[in-house]
Amino acid sequence: MSSPQLPTNISRHVAVIGAGAAGLVAARDLRREGHDVVVFERDNQVGGTWVYNPRVEPDPLRLDPNRRIIHSSLYRSLRTNLPREVMGFKDYPFIAKNDKKRDQRRFPGHQEVLLYLQDFASEFGIEEIVRFDTEVVHAGPVKDDIGKWTVRSKRKIRDDVREVRFGFDVDEEIYDAVVICNGHYTEPRIAQIPGISSWPGKQMHSHNYRTPEGFQDQVAILIGSSASSFDLSREIAGVAKEVHVTSRSVADETYQEQPGFDNIWLHSMIESAHADGSVVFRNGRVVVADIIIHCTGYKYHFPFLDTNGIVTMDDNRVAPLYKHVFPPVLAPWLSFVGLPWKVVPFPLFELQTKWIAGVLSGHIALPTPEEMMEDVKAFYLTLEASNIPKYRTHNLGVCQFEYDNWLASQCDCPGIEEWRVQMYDAAGKSKLLRPEIYRDEMDDDDLVLEAYADFKKYTSKSQSSSCFSQ
Repeated sequence: MSSPQLPTNISRHVAVIGAGAAGLVAARDLRREGHDVVVFERDNQVGGTWVYNPRVEPDPLRLDPNRRIIHSSLYRSLRTNLPREVMGFKDYPFIAKNDKKRDQRRFPGHQEVLLYLQDFASEFGIEEIVRFDTEVVHAGPVKDDIGKWTVRSKRKIRDDVREVRFGFDVDEEIYDAVVICNGHYTEPRIAQIPGISSWPGKQMHSHNYRTPEGFQDQVAILIGSSASSFDLSREIAGVAKEVHVTSRSVADETYQEQPGFDNIWLHSMIESAHADGSVVFRNGRVVVADIIIHCTGYKYHFPFLDTNGIVTMDDNRVAPLYKHVFPPVLAPWLSFVGLPWKVVPFPLFELQTKWIAGVLSGHIALPTPEEMMEDVKAFYLTLEASNIPKYRTHNLGVCQFEYDNWLASQCDCPGIEEWRVQMYDAAGKSKLLRPEIYRDEMDDDDLVLEAYADFKKYTSKSQSSSCFSQ
């Protein structure tokens, strides 16, 4: 049962927090629905986490709340682990440009992704509505009116004299709705290791890794089993004496030398660390290490958000959220874009923002708050029955395309293309079988042809004239 349809064609005054991929597509789709949009971005350019910064934070573990924050988590050598055809927005294909200055590989480096997002922002005139160097410090409902939101922001002052004296200009404004697109690669998750306080070695979070310099002849331990651990372990192995990768997702007896390397070993999780520099694994192996790198991901972090306890964070679950987007009591005036992980992010952002934009304009109806809350409770019970811990609430994984297609059905638009699903699966299988070369030796030409045939529906004349023909 759905809630009564809102009056259609209503234009809302909407604040979008963040100008990364999620914020850019949110701004585009909200404007397409006729909404008045302001985007707040604390950096001086669009791109969010795709803006590379060679600097690192002074606190390697990122535990000091007063540290100088560096937004980017990119390392210099990073390439995408998905083909560009898969990862692009559905209606703005990520096509290799016929330009020697651009990265034309199917698994491009991070700079190419940033340029793609800059192209997107330029194509749809988004930069004109972005307030750069502006950080949101408070977003909360106006007292007794969840349909009005106070947004307080601080803007860096460019004048050198005033910068020293004042630092920021502060603004406070009222909006009809707030869409949170601030990403989740800022606050680190750190593994808890018994005895680590007495261990004499160095520790850092992967957020602060840029290059392998500094790891020469070191014995390094990397904690984690996802993309950053995979890439960093192989890059560091080129200069380090030994690299030991550990993860709580592998069996306790695990001890495996990694194919293609004579100095990388996969272990079960760390059991304890000791004052003599040794680290003991659950498989019984003991390693005297110089550094531990936490490739352990990030926490969701919304220090600016004040909902009077309606939206909470518990073990990295943002709750309660209907379909990972709307808090039932505050819907549709507060929404989140991009919380799901283990997904193809850009198309998911696009479908989430189409849904949000349509709901705000009245073209799409939500269930009642009570119905949404019942759905949320049922979802959490399903996770509990499957022994899925809270911190994995927003991990979609194998369910991601089902979720995407549900969003598409709400928006009455096409779902995820079959070629995209098959190409995603093929890339995953190739990575497992050929981890060192899968980015450069994919065998999916038939799917590439399908993708480019599909792209013809969306590619503008200006874009297609500068692209490779396939």
